Amino acid sequence: MITQDKIQTSFETLKESFGYTNAMAAPKISKIIVSVGTGKRSRTDRKWNEFVTEKLALITGQKPAPRQARQSIANFKIREGDVIGQMVTLRGKRMMSFIEKLIHVALPRTKDFRGIKRTAVDPMGNLTIGIREHTIFPETSDEEIKNVFGMSVTLVTTAKTKEEALAFFEHIGIPFVKEDK
Repeated sequence: MITQDKIQTSFETLKESFGYTNAMAAPKISKIIVSVGTGKRSRTDRKWNEFVTEKLALITGQKPAPRQARQSIANFKIREGDVIGQMVTLRGKRMMSFIEKLIHVALPRTKDFRGIKRTAVDPMGNLTIGIREHTIFPETSDEEIKNVFGMSVTLVTTAKTKEEALAFFEHIGIPFVKEDK
């Protein structure tokens, strides 16, 4: 179980590996960003943005903010100001409960889940997970199988390097793919 205490104890476990002298130097998760692009479907189905907003609010426990197009793109038939996505930024208790639910409930429900690839951690120490179906979360009903959308979940950390972030994520229990040796 991921708790605030486990994240705070990362200092003791990672101290020898990275030479931390202060507990504040150890990496922590600063926020989680969940985003959904509504794309073409929002132009053909007027209720699609409302549906995505409602389901994302159920999953995260917080109302999503609509994301608007910054400029018009004629080839994609997008006008400046059109709503093209939804985004939620989680911090504090909601962040901790969401990451707990993501790791212990949602990801194991994913079809053929074998772990998250280590390449999902970027050089700045952030982990981005792509989820193809929102139905892996227990809050969503399985009755709406025809209305399925994907989302991107980004765990933003204070880690300075990719190696530091990988060690931190392994410590808190992120299920990475087992490497063959």
